[in-house]
Amino acid sequence: MLNRIYRGILRVTLKPVLRSTFSVGFQRKWTHFLGVMMLGPRGTRARQQSMNGVPAEYVTVGEPAADLAILYLHGGGYNLCSARGYRAVTGRFAKSSGVAVHVPDYRLAPEHPHPAALEDALRAYRWLRQQGLRHIAIAGDSAGGGLTLATAVALRDAGEPMPVALALISPWVDLAARGETYRTHVQRDPQISPDGAAQWARAYTRDLPLDHPLCSPLYADLKGLPPMLIHVGSEEILLSDSLSLQARARAAGVDVRLREFAGMWHDFQIQAGLVKEGAESLTALGGFLRGQLDRHAAAKSST
Repeated sequence: MLNRIYRGILRVTLKPVLRSTFSVGFQRKWTHFLGVMMLGPRGTRARQQSMNGVPAEYVTVGEPAADLAILYLHGGGYNLCSARGYRAVTGRFAKSSGVAVHVPDYRLAPEHPHPAALEDALRAYRWLRQQGLRHIAIAGDSAGGGLTLATAVALRDAGEPMPVALALISPWVDLAARGETYRTHVQRDPQISPDGAAQWARAYTRDLPLDHPLCSPLYADLKGLPPMLIHVGSEEILLSDSLSLQARARAAGVDVRLREFAGMWHDFQIQAGLVKEGAESLTALGGFLRGQLDRHAAAKSST
């Protein structure tokens, strides 16, 4: 019953605003307001930092593990949102993993189309390496999930050290919107509309094709990528993105797992303080990353 109420609230307060009829400027103000209303877990601390010139937040709960790091890339269709508006998510990642979470405020479209966001994500990752950190995982939701995957692909192609693991929340990996749920779930999704997503996609890709592999990494070569865990809701138009990504990653030999949460909407983890499934998802994702980081650190120390 509570989930139905929350779903109805999103349908009234958020879905109309995220359509193409509203300006990006208004969408940014409204989503920021809603984001900061969602509180992180008790004990969440955030301080500002610069990651190779990219402004960012350093988020912890308690004393974080030494030598481990999570790079978190926030969602918002590459056009909206910020590190400040994501503490409800990043704080719970920090708590469930016991690891410091670094959240860059990468540049947003339409002012800064691709490759600005990817360049900033890479700069932030390389900054962590420059600090002496050798055990790094990357996580992200929605557009940040797509950016997480694109970052891993770019690092692999550049021959650079790879992240230990990837945690993806409802990743937006197909900006061309070819999946069937972009049509079948239009009414079921209480938050995202195809026209709004199409507007953000075009603002981000500008003159590039929508299926460019570093904008829509579903179409990239996925061989050699690290283990990944995907969480997605059954009611969202982006469900096809996650299901297709799982299939393509598995075919490429990637260790990939997916959990589909029945009855849940896009990015329900943002409401983790109100929705038990959101808290459950973030606990599992944080635990997955910590397990992968610990195994990687143990393997390195034994060699």
